[in-house]
Amino acid sequence: MPRRHVNGAGARPSKRGEEDESTMSRRIHRRVAAAATLVAVTFAVSTVALALSVGRRAPEIGLRDMDGKPVRLAALRGKVVVVDFWASWCAPCKQEMPALEKLHRKYRDKGLVVVGVSVDRELSNARRFLREVNVSFRNVHDRGGQRVAARYGPPRMPSTYVIDKRGIVRHVHGGYRRGDERRLEREVRKLLGL
Repeated sequence: MPRRHVNGAGARPSKRGEEDESTMSRRIHRRVAAAATLVAVTFAVSTVALALSVGRRAPEIGLRDMDGKPVRLAALRGKVVVVDFWASWCAPCKQEMPALEKLHRKYRDKGLVVVGVSVDRELSNARRFLREVNVSFRNVHDRGGQRVAARYGPPRMPSTYVIDKRGIVRHVHGGYRRGDERRLEREVRKLLGL
């Protein structure tokens, strides 16, 4: 007489080979899920560990902007610089852009420079996004985040770094929600001495 196996759907007849295969399949799925979780946690921890922190010297940008002009932090010493990492697929990035534009327009004559860094793989996606948000501050394309983002280690998209006149990171903010721009403006004003 065949053995009965009880599962969530009730009793059903099953053969010994099926039970072993089903049990083995569940074990494999659990192991794969555990391995995937381990990889995700390791990546998250390493990203946080690599993230540039307050008090550190800001790494050079060293890329050309969308008009082909070089963007170098060394050339911006003596100014307060906001470096913002964004991506075309990031909804909060799109929401943040008008706030950055407003900040740029309000304080550019007082010594503020805003630089956007696209981490999109395709330049065409970055250009399309910039046409949609229509900002006047400088933006560079860091293809896939391979150069600049790799040095800064932004914790999420968008991520904003406020850099003082000597090139030291004074404020880091990951993500964007309406109202975050007030805190960013306070940080900028403080560094501009306003």
